[in-house]
Amino acid sequence: MRLDKFLSDATAYSRKELKTMIRRGQVTVNGSVVRGPEQQVGEDAAVTVNGTEVRYRKFVYLMMNKPAGFISATEDGNAPVVTELLPEEYKHFNVFPAGRLDKDTQGLLILTNDGAFGHQVTSPRRQVWKRYFATLDRPAESADCAAFEQPMDLGDFIAAPGRLYICRNAAEVYVEIAEGKFHQVKRMCEKIGKKVVTLKRCAIGGVVLDESLGSGECRELTPAELELIVQGTLPELAVTAKV
Repeated sequence: MRLDKFLSDATAYSRKELKTMIRRGQVTVNGSVVRGPEQQVGEDAAVTVNGTEVRYRKFVYLMMNKPAGFISATEDGNAPVVTELLPEEYKHFNVFPAGRLDKDTQGLLILTNDGAFGHQVTSPRRQVWKRYFATLDRPAESADCAAFEQPMDLGDFIAAPGRLYICRNAAEVYVEIAEGKFHQVKRMCEKIGKKVVTLKRCAIGGVVLDESLGSGECRELTPAELELIVQGTLPELAVTAKV
């Protein structure tokens, strides 16, 4: 690929800025100064800009601990969006949320610029399970667990069977679903006569939210974590009971 294309994908500089920097001799390829933006380079080329090594990456995959109050979108005219929380080094990748969390919902959110991967995470056909921790306005009961294990008519669609686990404090539950319709967890809880007070997503597929991430912080997913996500199976959950 062209050198300016390589650097445009790998850095936050504009193509115009890069062409100027290249012509000024601020860029090296495999140890030699290159002054032509059209120079062809491979993805594994050793490239530096002002002495700093630049690693080419077409796609990035980020785990974010989403805080409440942010919209799961790249832009919104009325509220802050999750991409505003990204460190500067990732903003030029033009990532988007792979799936959504409601404005007042916290927890695990995946952001990427890889459309195919985003589809794998969000498509109901791929059966990528998600786990949520919820506090309810009333204690859950054994009948509620049974209701979650059956298709649930929510009016505009039939929710596929999910799972409800009751914690020691029966007003605290884990909900597991393989879909992600608008307000689905809240609506399923309302269907059994409970209102969700707080909601946090804990896991997507085999990947659990990194609790070392502060609210609004993110980090890159490892190759192993990417595989665990698309496999779709949640890790075992240690709770008091599923009644």
